[in-house]
Amino acid sequence: MIWLVCLLSFIGLICAEEPFNHNVHNQRVIGGNDAKPNTWKWQASLQYDSYNDGSYYHICGGTIIDSFFIMTAAHCILSMDASQYRVVVGEYNMYEYDGSEQFIRVERIAVHPDWNGDLGKGNDIALLRLANPLYDNGYVALANLPYPGEMLPHDFTCYVTGWGLTDYFGSVPAILQVAPINVVEHSVCSQPSWWGSIALRTMVCAGGDGIISGCQGDSGGPLSCFTGGDWRVHGVVSYGPSGMCNQVIRSF
Repeated sequence: MIWLVCLLSFIGLICAEEPFNHNVHNQRVIGGNDAKPNTWKWQASLQYDSYNDGSYYHICGGTIIDSFFIMTAAHCILSMDASQYRVVVGEYNMYEYDGSEQFIRVERIAVHPDWNGDLGKGNDIALLRLANPLYDNGYVALANLPYPGEMLPHDFTCYVTGWGLTDYFGSVPAILQVAPINVVEHSVCSQPSWWGSIALRTMVCAGGDGIISGCQGDSGGPLSCFTGGDWRVHGVVSYGPSGMCNQVIRSF
């Protein structure tokens, strides 16, 4: 499939830590594998309490961009009532307490002012202000973001991470998944046999090989790319084709 992510334009963040060995095996995100512990430290889990009874469940990913702020997708915001959300950082195994986690309430939600619910129009981005700041416990890091105007070349390999479905049957992983996913340049992504006119220049396309993709539950999470000597988050997972997440999309 191809997975569209909103291009980011934030600047002035503190660097994440030194690069790690990011080679992964394409064994089964979809098409990914278990991430190494304590690696993708800017990854967050956005969790929702639909009945206000303290029972939170993972709905989307997110990116740490400041000690008080998490970036996610606007379509992940199911309610503007901030009290129904919390963010978990330093998470690895969703079903076990690893001792590395920080659980923080959301205090305020800011959705892009031009977001209208239409994924094809873009602006699928939101910021969550936390009630308390994150602290450096060795398991979290602030994400670096691209330089203004920085563009990724065609077929450049980035990485998608998250606790989203690992297949279209609805399998949910306990451990954070990571998978390499290649960028598809706008001239290809905007072809009629791909996304056509809804592939905006303010988006980054990635995937389409029918093997690797993000899926439900990965939305809002980071597209991490090693550029300029650092890991940088070049996008927020936004949308892909309905049905099987790793659907092949090619020109014929």
